Amino acid sequence: MTPDEYARYDGLGLADLVRRKEVTALELVDLAIAAIERLDPQLNAVPIRVFDAARAQAKESLAGTFAGVPFLGKDLGLEWRGLPVTQGARYFRGYVPAFDAELATRWRKTGIIPLGRTNAPEFGLNVATEPRLYGIARNPWNVDHTPGGSSGGAGAALASRMVPIAHANDGGGSIRIPASHGNLFGLKPTRGRTPVGPAFGELWNGHAVNHALTRTVRDSAALLDATAGPSPGDPYAAPEKPASYLAEIAQPPGRLRIAASWTAPKDYAVDPEVTATVQAAAKFLGDLGHEVEEARPAYDHSALEQGHGVVIAANMAAPTSSSAPPSSAARRPRTTSSRRPGS
Repeated sequence: MTPDEYARYDGLGLADLVRRKEVTALELVDLAIAAIERLDPQLNAVPIRVFDAARAQAKESLAGTFAGVPFLGKDLGLEWRGLPVTQGARYFRGYVPAFDAELATRWRKTGIIPLGRTNAPEFGLNVATEPRLYGIARNPWNVDHTPGGSSGGAGAALASRMVPIAHANDGGGSIRIPASHGNLFGLKPTRGRTPVGPAFGELWNGHAVNHALTRTVRDSAALLDATAGPSPGDPYAAPEKPASYLAEIAQPPGRLRIAASWTAPKDYAVDPEVTATVQAAAKFLGDLGHEVEEARPAYDHSALEQGHGVVIAANMAAPTSSSAPPSSAARRPRTTSSRRPGS
């Protein structure tokens, strides 16, 4: 397989090639590593790398929906045994988890192969990815622009075709913003849909959730099929899910009622190009036969901002004011919500 051929496939497509023995998992890992080494000097998307471990895993017997597919974790908000994580902060440098979060356990069962961690702003407290620890991540569409945040490194890695799937999380736009900046698919699942234990019962009082950035809708659906559902100890669970998200997206949706808005909350200015793009999308949906009207919910935006800020501040206080930084030798799961997993 050539690098150009590799770049054309999504995760399910690559996994199908591995299943049919048209390519090996090790070949895919080597292609992904080559792409990272070729592109990352410009993009600074993947500061944490575990290439030797990835190659070793690729030689094992793999099974699952994404068996053999290269993958990147985000440097924020999820323990994966043996994969360093810093939360984008010098405070946590040197921390290597000795346990898997439940979500990481479920990802392992899909057969994906992690190659490292993607760049993220310190504690996720920015919608641009520019941590002092690792430096500025850049957008492959235009390196003078940001890939967004806080999953900006993941967005840059996907948009540049380093990997087809990357971990992302979102408390106020950290999946959706990089998806918009990188021409990617980004779904923020409802709270409680994917697990965050055992280190936490919830993140950001339920505002923040883990999932992924993908290049196709079907990859996101298949990954959610593999990871959705409560785990023991969760304080709450999302409503019952369909039997298969992947099967669901193949069904015609029927005629939908869609609200569209091209004005910003309060008096924020909106770029004319953004307005035109949203209006064009609304017209396209109408031409498909859906009922589309300009509307937006009525709410007190200032009160929302204030409340959201209180949640962030409260959840940031614990790890930065009450304990020493964790180390790979001494760190135990916690049950309180404390770290900031997405902007």
